[in-house]
Amino acid sequence: MATNGTAKVCPAPMKATSNGSFQGDNPLDFALPLLILQICLVVVFTRTLALILKPLRQPRVIAEIIGGILLGPSALGRSTKFLHRVFPARSMTVLDTVANIGLLFFLFLVGLELDIRAIRRTGKKSLGIAVVGITFPFVLGIGTSVVLRSTISKGVDHAPFLVFMGVSLSITAFPVLARILAELKLLTTDVGRMAMSAAAVNDVAAWILLALAIALSGDNTSPLVSVWVLLCGCAFVAAAILFLRPALAFMARGSLGGEPVNELYICITLSLVLAAGFVTDTIGIHALFGAFVVGIVVPKDGPFGEILIEKIEDLVSGLFLPLYFVSSGLKTNVATISGGQSWGLLVLVIFTACFGKIVGTVVVSRIFKVPKREAVVLGFLMNTKGLVELIVLNIGKDRKVLNDQTFAILVLMALFTTFITTPIVTALYKPARKIASYTHRTVQRRGPDSEFRILACFHSTRNIPTMINLIESSRGTRRGRLCVYAMHLMELSERSSAISMVHKARRNGLPFWNKKRTHKDQMVIAFEAYQQLSSVSVRPMTAISPLISIHEDICTSAHQKQVAMILLPFHKYQRLDGVMESLGHSFHLVNQRVIRHAPCSVGILVDRGLGGTSQVSASHVSYSIAIPFFGGRDDCEALAYGVRMAEHPGIKLTVINFVAPPGKSLLDWNTGDGAATIQINEITQDGKEDDDQLFSEPNFTENESISYEKRVVEGKAGIVAKLTSMTNTNLFLVGRMSAVAGLTERSDCPELGPVGSFLASSEFSTTASVLVIQQYNPTANFSALAEEEASELSDGPDDAPV
Repeated sequence: MATNGTAKVCPAPMKATSNGSFQGDNPLDFALPLLILQICLVVVFTRTLALILKPLRQPRVIAEIIGGILLGPSALGRSTKFLHRVFPARSMTVLDTVANIGLLFFLFLVGLELDIRAIRRTGKKSLGIAVVGITFPFVLGIGTSVVLRSTISKGVDHAPFLVFMGVSLSITAFPVLARILAELKLLTTDVGRMAMSAAAVNDVAAWILLALAIALSGDNTSPLVSVWVLLCGCAFVAAAILFLRPALAFMARGSLGGEPVNELYICITLSLVLAAGFVTDTIGIHALFGAFVVGIVVPKDGPFGEILIEKIEDLVSGLFLPLYFVSSGLKTNVATISGGQSWGLLVLVIFTACFGKIVGTVVVSRIFKVPKREAVVLGFLMNTKGLVELIVLNIGKDRKVLNDQTFAILVLMALFTTFITTPIVTALYKPARKIASYTHRTVQRRGPDSEFRILACFHSTRNIPTMINLIESSRGTRRGRLCVYAMHLMELSERSSAISMVHKARRNGLPFWNKKRTHKDQMVIAFEAYQQLSSVSVRPMTAISPLISIHEDICTSAHQKQVAMILLPFHKYQRLDGVMESLGHSFHLVNQRVIRHAPCSVGILVDRGLGGTSQVSASHVSYSIAIPFFGGRDDCEALAYGVRMAEHPGIKLTVINFVAPPGKSLLDWNTGDGAATIQINEITQDGKEDDDQLFSEPNFTENESISYEKRVVEGKAGIVAKLTSMTNTNLFLVGRMSAVAGLTERSDCPELGPVGSFLASSEFSTTASVLVIQQYNPTANFSALAEEEASELSDGPDDAPV
């Protein structure tokens, strides 16, 4: 029996599962239900923070670090009731074990992202940046460690503390940097390539230094033990290269593209990750080191590595990895940083970390004649910290090299340096893109025989059949006159596979048509199959960007490819019951941004199944198309596109020219939106002279597939009645800003205009698709996205960059 009141009693181990609350058991007293609650709480909490920080374009790791700190004793954990109920001390072994298993496989993924061949090919610039980016902060870290040992870290071993401080200040987080560069569309630019190459070298060096720090921080004070640990670590790396790599290469060669990878190969590889972790933990380096080395030696060619990433990334990154941040956050108590001395040391550590990385990188970059702005941007990029930093700090705390106060200071330093990267780089650097000017930016043109180029965008399989059928109907009568750039719009995610796809789909920061694509986008295959069956030239592209900036890819690619029209899918799709359901506000904003910044005409396609759910061959095309014409620039563009479609023998085009009685205007009735009326009037005045000329052109008057009707209407009722009566129409072509007041009482889709909003409503039709067209507006704010060169190039098929 203990007589000392301060004696600790070890809590009884938790059983795995309960008998249920009806039998009197509290599920939170058992390991499995408590772990499930902890995982759900952590995922919901960190994902909510990620959504809050998304407008700031911060990587998810920032939300996960903040979430871990807030759930710990710094915030919510200050409530002992919450902490003891949700994160009791006796549950931490299970939580830490699951978190470290997730971390083990995440470090395997990081190793998969690192290509040693790319590191060997690293140029002098990147190598110089990497070496100075490690050495200079490491030296400053030694000075900082002296200050900390004399103040808040008294009594710690000198050598391990020095190495841990140097490593924590000199690390660049390779995975976090990759995601920031992808977010800012810099991953495939010169600056991005230099930063990634330097970060890869930095990452490998950091793990070597970390292995040294772990070897020096063991409980055994004999220097021979540290030497043995390092020698055994080197032997493990050599064994992985000599024995594991050939075995993994054999499995990779047996995994052919387009065929399922043998399940046994996946199982063997994942087991090797665990086994390598066991070996390095036995050596005394840390289990994470073994997983990282296995990831590095996996062959990067072929589908084997990509399949491994796809198999485990969502489970590891989505569920298990956030637990590690919470495990770290439960050890972080910001309240320990109190008083002027502690806050002064925090400022010192942050200043030292930033000064060492940024100044060191800028100086060596200028020596290699990197421009000033790019050199500063590289400095801030190399200052990115993240998960690897937390791993170093947690190992240091577990080995009692870092106390609570030092640990909290270094965690806040890592959070601050990563948080400032995105906003500062965004403010300082925007790659200058000079793109040649061109003339044919509209469907309506003086040279009707010139090549007609379309940029067709889609973000799901449901857009493809109607888009292809619309393109087939736009071919005209002459072969080879239509060129289509099919752009798959994909939202950039936090997945490791997304970074790999960005490398394959972008060049110099922009989507490009890769003639030698090794990967196959299943949605793009449909357009390639269409090309084989028609005379249309189809060039597939993939835009992988955050939705908040994907319009830049669309508009810049349209200008680069010199297209006349951008086709966008409407952000709503029609359900089986006829109701239009939104895909999300983000897609809605994408269309609005393209409308504002487009360098050419834009068409928004409201898909109600033009031609059914499959591609229609040329011989089976039979559509009835109608154009409600009210006048104005956009209506003229819609008419020009309709006349082009009417060249197809299977198209019947009906044009209804709505006019007001003498002395009246179709703009008179109240729309409830004065601004819209003013804009319509302005556009109408610009294009009024061209209206009558279009109806007298030979393409219009001599085509028997075109029927023309001039209808006098006094107001909204007459227009609605006529449009509603056209029940056999498959497709309506309408100008966005027609010279008419709104036909609906209220619309949440200003990008469709007054007529398009009515035609796209569920009350109007459930069968007729609608294409709302805006003619190129020379006053569009495209200059903010790219700078045009003064010279103009012809629009021949060989002149445009591909």
